[in-house]
Amino acid sequence: MSNNSPFDPVGHESVADAVVDQIETMIVDGILKEGRKLPSERDLAEAMEVSRPKLREALQKLEQRGLVTVRHGEGTFIAPLTGRAMSPALLSLYSRHGGAFYDYLEYRREQEAFASRLAAQRATQSDKERIAETIADMQKAWEEDDMDASQEADFRLHAAVVDASQNTTLIHMMASIYDLTRQGVFYNRRFLRTMDGTGEALLQQHKDIAQAILDGDPDRAEAAARHHMDFVETSFRTGQEQQAREIRAAKRRQFSA
Repeated sequence: MSNNSPFDPVGHESVADAVVDQIETMIVDGILKEGRKLPSERDLAEAMEVSRPKLREALQKLEQRGLVTVRHGEGTFIAPLTGRAMSPALLSLYSRHGGAFYDYLEYRREQEAFASRLAAQRATQSDKERIAETIADMQKAWEEDDMDASQEADFRLHAAVVDASQNTTLIHMMASIYDLTRQGVFYNRRFLRTMDGTGEALLQQHKDIAQAILDGDPDRAEAAARHHMDFVETSFRTGQEQQAREIRAAKRRQFSA
């Protein structure tokens, strides 16, 4: 492991407990997120300057507490922690009832605005670099008309903003929501791109959020996040209205033939 390892050396008093405490703290802080693979046993022991037997003892304690899972032949991973935000039955219900979908957007609007405000107040230099790099990736994807890369950068930017909020509850709860969004459970970003035309409006909205955070302007960051989520809601309402008109028009044509 390099000297840049996120893991710190531990002392020799209650070594296993010190390892457990450090990893638990990194989980709470959202540094180690569910599904993340830990370094190999050798690398982790080296980075934390502990013996491999003590490291194994610590990992066993973490496994007993349900915080890590050991996959033989693959390694040790942070266990699922937040679970599914919604059950499959509720997700199916959302897909059949449009009103519930807009409740989801309302929830997202408030959480994104809150996260953006906190990020503008609390973002570290490392957070800001991550946000700036993601915006650069988003710009490049837009210029190359790479919709997959653009969508991936979109997810990464929202996650980076939430991480920069430094609010651990928000980080873990929104990670679950973003996972569902990434799976296309609630909506498909390609639809938004269709409503937007070239996708330039979406790009600019994300730039506005990012720049306000980089400038340390919480009011502007919150307003930019709300504007972005308002755009998402308006786009979907417009799309649904257009679809309804097209269905009615097709039916009228059938009866007028």
